[in-house]
Amino acid sequence: MTKILINGDFLCRRLTGIERYAHEITLGLDKISSPGEIAVIIPRNTQNLPVYKNLKVIRYKKNIKSHLWWQMITLQWFLITHREYTVLEFGNTCLPFSPGIVFLHDIYCEFYPEDFTGLRDKIIRLYNRWQYRLIAKRAKKIITVSYFSRNQTAENFHIDPESVTVVYSSWEHFRLIRSDYSVFKKFPMLKERDYYFSLGSISKRKNIKWIIEYAKGHPETIFALSGTIMPTVKAYELDDASSLGNIILLGYLEDAKIKALMEKCRAFLLPSYYEGFGLTPLEALSTGAPIIVSNAASLPEIYGNTAHYIDPYNTNIDLEKLLQEPVENPGKILDKYSYEKSAMQLYNIIAGFEGNNG
Repeated sequence: MTKILINGDFLCRRLTGIERYAHEITLGLDKISSPGEIAVIIPRNTQNLPVYKNLKVIRYKKNIKSHLWWQMITLQWFLITHREYTVLEFGNTCLPFSPGIVFLHDIYCEFYPEDFTGLRDKIIRLYNRWQYRLIAKRAKKIITVSYFSRNQTAENFHIDPESVTVVYSSWEHFRLIRSDYSVFKKFPMLKERDYYFSLGSISKRKNIKWIIEYAKGHPETIFALSGTIMPTVKAYELDDASSLGNIILLGYLEDAKIKALMEKCRAFLLPSYYEGFGLTPLEALSTGAPIIVSNAASLPEIYGNTAHYIDPYNTNIDLEKLLQEPVENPGKILDKYSYEKSAMQLYNIIAGFEGNNG
């Protein structure tokens, strides 16, 4: 097997989205690989390092101060001086001089230029579009998380869709979380089955605007929103939300509180107009919550007939009536997605991979 080096900078971030996926798949690889067969490189100041049984951990001599600097300078130099390794990147990035196996979760920055308004946002969009092209042209293997993303990537960059492998995300990490119902003491206005819950990074593509517009027309309907406000591609509509009495802004919450909110909500709501996978409704399904998601991007592929669907550009709908429509039991969908299966799929890709950084 080619020596594989996992870029472990995701261990220095909050476990949301891509970081959660990388964390769980890496744990899966640790379980099925032989001792020392796969390595993971981490910055010197990594604090929350899991206990790996089989992965070889390389704690590099440099701290991580900027993820971009770590990626393009520190890690790039390590790979130039350790050419026996092929890097495995989980986060939509490809090194110019040491391209490796890359996860390209989606190509959002290719679309919706209107979402990128400020100078910083526009620079980030340009950087990401450059990375997409670098991945499409130079990555030794491209992996993504849905057939929607696979086909969109292939069509946009004129590559064979069969050259892009789909390795799904999953929800099993939620099994290990014990619900923390103290969140209802902190937010006593939230009553069981009386609120719609939405979770995700507070950025434009999450389409908080849909919730705000619906809330304005339905003042009797309560919405609880949780998530980290992103420093880029901000959803400035959030300023309007604070003035509405039926939208409760919860801020960032720990997983235990999120699980409690999912268990007790009337339904989980994700009105995003663009998602490469869309993990949070899967977590909600695992708690028994009904889910309402947009009929856009990857979401119909991932959730099939277990979800209630909305148009992300139209709030002329009655959520209560929508919830009365029949949907399939989520058991089949929950069984479909598995970190164990995804880790094995990735391991087989690695095992059959030949090449180096030369």
